[in-house]
Amino acid sequence: MEVRIGVQHATRELVIDSPESSDAVIAAVTAALSGKSSVLTLEDERGRRVVVPADKLAYVEIGEPESRRVGFGAM
Repeated sequence: MEVRIGVQHATRELVIDSPESSDAVIAAVTAALSGKSSVLTLEDERGRRVVVPADKLAYVEIGEPESRRVGFGAM
Protein backbone atom coordinates (compact mmCIF):
# COMPACT_ATOMS: atom_id res chain seq x y z
CA MET A 1 0.00 0.00 0.00
CA GLU A 2 1.45 3.35 -1.01
CA VAL A 3 0.83 6.21 1.42
CA ARG A 4 1.67 9.84 0.59
CA ILE A 5 1.70 12.27 3.49
CA GLY A 6 1.73 16.02 3.08
CA VAL A 7 3.23 17.96 5.98
CA GLN A 8 2.50 21.63 6.58
CA HIS A 9 5.40 23.98 5.83
CA ALA A 10 7.38 21.19 4.11
CA THR A 11 8.11 21.35 0.40
CA ARG A 12 8.25 17.58 -0.10
CA GLU A 13 5.73 14.91 0.72
CA LEU A 14 6.56 11.67 2.52
CA VAL A 15 6.01 8.49 0.50
CA ILE A 16 5.76 5.20 2.40
CA ASP A 17 5.25 1.68 1.06
CA SER A 18 3.32 0.12 3.91
CA PRO A 19 2.50 -3.59 4.29
CA GLU A 20 -0.64 -2.63 6.24
CA SER A 21 -4.10 -2.65 4.69
CA SER A 22 -5.82 0.56 3.68
CA ASP A 23 -8.29 0.11 6.54
CA ALA A 24 -5.43 -0.01 9.07
CA VAL A 25 -3.86 3.14 7.62
CA ILE A 26 -7.23 4.94 7.64
CA ALA A 27 -7.75 3.93 11.27
CA ALA A 28 -4.33 5.33 12.24
CA VAL A 29 -4.99 8.61 10.40
CA THR A 30 -8.46 8.92 11.93
CA ALA A 31 -7.08 8.32 15.43
CA ALA A 32 -4.43 11.00 14.90
CA LEU A 33 -6.88 13.57 13.54
CA SER A 34 -9.57 12.92 16.16
CA GLY A 35 -7.16 13.63 19.00
CA LYS A 36 -6.89 10.06 20.30
CA SER A 37 -3.20 10.21 19.41
CA SER A 38 -1.01 13.28 19.04
CA VAL A 39 1.11 11.66 16.29
CA LEU A 40 0.56 9.59 13.17
CA THR A 41 2.87 6.57 13.22
CA LEU A 42 3.23 4.29 10.20
CA GLU A 43 5.70 1.51 9.47
CA ASP A 44 7.12 0.78 6.01
CA GLU A 45 7.97 -2.56 4.42
CA ARG A 46 11.52 -2.48 5.83
CA GLY A 47 10.35 -2.00 9.40
CA ARG A 48 11.22 1.69 9.63
CA ARG A 49 8.73 3.92 11.42
CA VAL A 50 7.63 7.36 10.32
CA VAL A 51 6.17 9.63 12.98
CA VAL A 52 4.38 12.87 12.02
CA PRO A 53 2.73 15.27 14.50
CA ALA A 54 -1.02 15.14 13.92
CA ASP A 55 -1.38 18.93 13.98
CA LYS A 56 1.10 19.24 11.07
CA LEU A 57 -0.73 16.88 8.67
CA ALA A 58 -1.83 18.59 5.47
CA TYR A 59 -3.18 15.51 3.64
CA VAL A 60 -2.85 11.74 3.47
CA GLU A 61 -3.26 9.93 0.15
CA ILE A 62 -3.72 6.17 0.22
CA GLY A 63 -3.54 3.96 -2.86
CA GLU A 64 -1.99 1.04 -4.62
CA PRO A 65 1.50 1.63 -6.04
CA GLU A 66 1.40 2.33 -9.76
CA SER A 67 3.15 -0.27 -11.87
CA ARG A 68 5.72 1.09 -14.28
CA ARG A 69 5.26 0.39 -17.93
CA VAL A 70 8.34 -0.36 -19.96
CA GLY A 71 8.78 -0.46 -23.70
CA PHE A 72 7.14 0.98 -26.77
CA GLY A 73 3.62 -0.11 -25.81
CA ALA A 74 3.68 1.93 -22.61
CA MET A 75 1.28 4.61 -23.76
